[in-house]
Amino acid sequence: MIEIDRVSKRYGDAAVVDDVSLTIPAGGVVAIVGPNGAGKSTLLSIVGRLIKADAGRVRIDDLDVATTPGRELARRLSVMRQENHVVARLTVRDLIAFGRFPHNRGRPNRDDADRVAEAIAFVGLTAEADRFLDQLSGGQRQRAFVAMTLAQDADYALFDEPLNNLDIHHAVALMRLFRRMGEQPGKTVVIVLHDLNVAATYADRVVVLKNGRVAGDGPPAEVIDQRLLSEVFRVDGDVLEIDGRRVITVAR
Repeated sequence: MIEIDRVSKRYGDAAVVDDVSLTIPAGGVVAIVGPNGAGKSTLLSIVGRLIKADAGRVRIDDLDVATTPGRELARRLSVMRQENHVVARLTVRDLIAFGRFPHNRGRPNRDDADRVAEAIAFVGLTAEADRFLDQLSGGQRQRAFVAMTLAQDADYALFDEPLNNLDIHHAVALMRLFRRMGEQPGKTVVIVLHDLNVAATYADRVVVLKNGRVAGDGPPAEVIDQRLLSEVFRVDGDVLEIDGRRVITVAR
């Protein structure tokens, strides 16, 4: 379980995250959505200990994120940043092997090799395992970074806007991977997204942020409605029900 207790973050006079409290139970896929500047990525970065909160506390199960030793936290929590830059010329297999570092401290064994192979197969990159990252398409590189996160074998995986710069084919393929990850026993996936239709299709729960505060929280069928469109996203449109899922159509 992820417990976010009255967390705030300010930059100058602006409260980017403003007294946010949330409890995310273990299991499934959670989407964090909201307009630009709502605080989505900042909140995810605080949970992942990429940045420090000005106030409040985050706990992952029984661990305080701010004070837990890095290696111990990395066994429980993995994070894929919004932008990933690799300077060294690495193969797919080499990159994914970095995910095992919290477990082997750079001394891999047979179990690590097996976990890497499993992660490569999970994201469908077995044929590309020994290719260099700069030889891959953008969608393949994204899958490679997802596989590195998966190889870390943490209970909680955080992804910050992983669909950026992907076409619809690769975006759908990646969301299907996240869905499969969230269906594994003991695994929880938290994703920052911009697309409400993607959130409604693949997430079990949607958390809506506006101006650094929680403006909605619950299953997609309860959260994604006309109020969300007009009050949070400030657009005119309709929310339809198709095959039991919410679908957004925006007025021209």
